[in-house]
Amino acid sequence: MGVICIFICFAVGLSTIITNLLSWLLLFSIICLICAPIILFVEVPFLLRICPTSAKFDAFIRRFSSNYMRAAIYGVMSAIQWISISVHSSALIAAAVTLFLAAVCYLLAGVKGQAFQGSKALGGQGVAQMII
Repeated sequence: MGVICIFICFAVGLSTIITNLLSWLLLFSIICLICAPIILFVEVPFLLRICPTSAKFDAFIRRFSSNYMRAAIYGVMSAIQWISISVHSSALIAAAVTLFLAAVCYLLAGVKGQAFQGSKALGGQGVAQMII
């Protein structure tokens, strides 16, 4: 769900900026676009090693290593997009729904006590050996 949120937030944020130039909706579209790279760094931890980022940004992203913290950030991002719907109904509802579903998935994983499962394709364990 997290990887799907990256694409949805980017696509919907960009399309809403292009099609609607209402002042408040433009703000929520920009927030949605900002959420996409944040989710990208949260879901693909290998990017923190290969992209030149600041120590503050790295520390911020590393806060979201547990399922509960990931559920919290997805919940906050979802809430922001739900608020945008009260301003004007738009395609940002797709981002709100997918972010909410991701938050629910991480919350359920936290309640069940499941550990985060990284894959080699997204920069989990074993990527360093694949590069060498």
